[in-house]
Amino acid sequence: MLRLESVGHVLGMSRIIDGIDLEIAPGESVCLVGPSGCGKTTLLRLAAGLMSPGEGRVLDDFHRSTMVFQEGRLLPWRRLLDNIALGLKALGMPRGERLSRARVLAEELGLGERLDHFPHELSGGMQQRVALARALAVDADLLLLDEPFSALDVGMRSEAQALLIDLLSRRGIASLLVTHDLTEALRLGHRVVVLSPSPARIVHEERISRPFAERDTAFLYEAAGALLRHPAVARSFLFHQDEEAVAS
Repeated sequence: MLRLESVGHVLGMSRIIDGIDLEIAPGESVCLVGPSGCGKTTLLRLAAGLMSPGEGRVLDDFHRSTMVFQEGRLLPWRRLLDNIALGLKALGMPRGERLSRARVLAEELGLGERLDHFPHELSGGMQQRVALARALAVDADLLLLDEPFSALDVGMRSEAQALLIDLLSRRGIASLLVTHDLTEALRLGHRVVVLSPSPARIVHEERISRPFAERDTAFLYEAAGALLRHPAVARSFLFHQDEEAVAS
């Protein structure tokens, strides 16, 4: 289990995170949603252990947690297989064994015909598949995802979301995913956790009981509309719209 207990954080003179209590159970998918700049990515980095919280504590009992970023962050001078096997190399696995495992994952994620490609020869969607394969290669049982599909077009994003749902379900992997898109959160999460504008506080939590396969477009928009009728959720997203209006 991943547990955040009374987590708070200050950067410079600004409080970014304030009093977050959150748990992620094995096999559970939790989506953090909130306006841009509210502290979602900082919270994810704290959960990943990339930063230490100024207040409270983070307890991670998973076997191995890995992070997937908005950009694939692939090594441009390495071919697809070597990028997938990068974490295995860091763990000291012999080259033949790690490339064999990378090849199996590449096939599973629909990359089998591109094994010798460099990152610049892949579409954005394919690069994100490589990043997911790299995370899965090290036998992660918790994925921490920072808006991994936001740079993709609508078609690629839907395809990538479906792939992630399939991977998490079949492998029983837990996930904590950051997004600013309510419909994406409702499609991918067992729970949707809504954060306030900075400093980030949990203002609402929604459990989604409908099976992933039954979350069609009509359900997603209806559920998003219902969430936005909740006063605390509406305040978070209306604040974001007001900020954008002022900036423009």
